[in-house]
Amino acid sequence: MDHPQSELDLLRAQVAELTSRVYRLELALQGKSASAAESKLTAAPKPASETPAPPQTPPAVRPTDRIFPPLENAALPPQTSLAHTPLARTPLAQADLESRIGSHWLNRIGITAVLVGVSYFLKFAFDNNWIGASGRVTIGLLAGIAVVVWSESFRWRDYRVFSYSLKAVGIGVLYLSLWAAFQLYHLVPAGVAFVAMLAVTAATAVLALAQDAEILAAFALAGGFLTPVLLSTGENHELQLFGYVAILDAATLVLVTYKAWQRLLVLSFASTLLLYIAWYGEYYAGSELGWTLGFATLFFAMFAVGPLVARPAMQEEGTNKVSLIALFLALVNAGVYFMEVYAMYEGVNKTATAWFALGLAAVYLGLSRLAAPHYGEAAQQAIRLLHLGLAIAFVTIAIPIRLDAHWITIGWLVEAGFLLWLGDRIRSDLLNAFALAALALGVARLLVFDNFSTTTLLFNTRMMTYAIAIAVLGGVAWAGGKRGDDASQTASAVATVVLNLLALIALSREVADFYWRQMAQATPHPMRWNPADYARIRSVQIARDFTYSALWMAYGAMLMIAGFWRRSAFVRWQALVLIALTIGKVFIFDVSELDRGYRIVSFIVLGVLLLAISFVYQRDWLKLSKAAAARPGADPR
Repeated sequence: MDHPQSELDLLRAQVAELTSRVYRLELALQGKSASAAESKLTAAPKPASETPAPPQTPPAVRPTDRIFPPLENAALPPQTSLAHTPLARTPLAQADLESRIGSHWLNRIGITAVLVGVSYFLKFAFDNNWIGASGRVTIGLLAGIAVVVWSESFRWRDYRVFSYSLKAVGIGVLYLSLWAAFQLYHLVPAGVAFVAMLAVTAATAVLALAQDAEILAAFALAGGFLTPVLLSTGENHELQLFGYVAILDAATLVLVTYKAWQRLLVLSFASTLLLYIAWYGEYYAGSELGWTLGFATLFFAMFAVGPLVARPAMQEEGTNKVSLIALFLALVNAGVYFMEVYAMYEGVNKTATAWFALGLAAVYLGLSRLAAPHYGEAAQQAIRLLHLGLAIAFVTIAIPIRLDAHWITIGWLVEAGFLLWLGDRIRSDLLNAFALAALALGVARLLVFDNFSTTTLLFNTRMMTYAIAIAVLGGVAWAGGKRGDDASQTASAVATVVLNLLALIALSREVADFYWRQMAQATPHPMRWNPADYARIRSVQIARDFTYSALWMAYGAMLMIAGFWRRSAFVRWQALVLIALTIGKVFIFDVSELDRGYRIVSFIVLGVLLLAISFVYQRDWLKLSKAAAARPGADPR
């Protein structure tokens, strides 16, 4: 029954401690230390032998002194910690969310509501011709300036969020008023409206620098990019538009060099891209290729340098944590620029597009050698690796653009081999990863897309392409086996399996093509049916099926010999799996499909192969039984 009383005591103790802390903070603000105040409150009386000090006038008792007692009079009960009380377990996240909703969102919604109400009033006044066109614009300009000036009073009282919200409203009203003066009422020419909007943008930028406010800089940048949209006359002014955009981008680049405002780069990039897409879809023609390509290249260069020169968003210089904004901008800028140029050159010159991709690869290879001075060594290394990855990606893209058919596959395989060699030389895991990616592209295309037409056995383009893939996979297996880490060993094992599969597939396709040519010769007149042709075709099919069995048995035997020679259980297991598949084919398919002679040869060859392998295992040439007996817990029998 005393449980509610104990909780009440805990709450009283908490309130007492909190009020005591506030009391000490107030004393500290008056120039007194909390410890000195507490020592006066708890000091013992002096002995009577000492000369008493002259009486002092007690300080005026403030209302807070009556409310906040000293800490000693409100000690917590023994074994009680504030961190374990029910009050301390209140989630701070709920308080933060409540504070954000109350101070930010309600503020913005309230401002929006006021603006909507004022807008309805002004529309009502305009509809009834209470205010003329000049008066409307004048009211808008004066109202915008007044709101901006009024917002400063809130900033001085440390209501920064509210102040910036008001500034956004005031700046927006100024832009809309100037737009109405030009577009709706035709009170001023385009040049005057442009200069006035530019003045608003410049004034907002000055405010941003003076108050060190990134949000105001974003307002200025947004207004600057909206200016050509608001003043558009529907005519094509490419030089004026992109020249103005280039100035805005250059100003942003200079700004982020001195201020840790990297998000402005994203805003500037997105705005530039939107204006470019809108203009391109409406006005671009092939005759404007030179200027359009020049501006696209200029924008690309600015945003390629931006992540290198921009200050990081963190306060500390030399941080080793790379900014996600920098990485995102570098990646998206490269992709957007390539797509822009590809769209312009796709139908003009395919070879030039491939050389352009290689040129981009060279540019990013050069950027990978540059440093980002505001970052630490680890972060700079991350940016360098990203640029190196982009260089490799553009080389990979250039190959299918310039080449055709199986030469694309060969290009990717050669690229994989080069990257594998370079990664092994400089010990770069990233290059090895890119090598494996290029190798996977080449193998996938070889198996799925490439369609070869061969006329000779073995010595043809298909076997050449497969041989290159097998050689690169052999390099992966060798390099992975040389390194001792688990990832490299896994890559080596996978490469070995894929290598053997490709070899089997290549040889099997050679067998299929060889006998397909035999069938074509057996039916010289395919449009005329002759019973003798069926007999010849059936004979060729039986020979083909027997050749498959012989090929798989021979390859399995070769793998088993290699496994014994290299003392590799992994290779021997591959041989056993292939031999098991061959056994299934011989006993299930060959029995019913092959002629008696081929059937006899198949079973005899398979039996001899299996007996030979069994004999090797029974002789225990690899000492497998001793190795098994040496394992802990092995049965000695």
